[in-house]
Amino acid sequence: MSTNTNLLAKGLKNLAILVGLFIAAPLTLTMAFKALKKFENTPKEYISYMLLAVAGLLIIFTIYFAFKTFQVLLKAIFNN
Repeated sequence: MSTNTNLLAKGLKNLAILVGLFIAAPLTLTMAFKALKKFENTPKEYISYMLLAVAGLLIIFTIYFAFKTFQVLLKAIFNN
């Protein structure tokens, strides 16, 4: 029962990207809500809604990427 080092390296790289996504997704959502509050009843309100949609998609992708990353790490450690 040895660890697959190549797969483990890929999993750790994905984990580093995932940490960045864990930071970027909530920040983007917070910025979208603040922009929505600030640009109320102005033409820039559409930019706020677009930013909100991007933040929602980023959060969904982050959850998907987290499952995939941990799946790779488990395969690397337990040799499935």
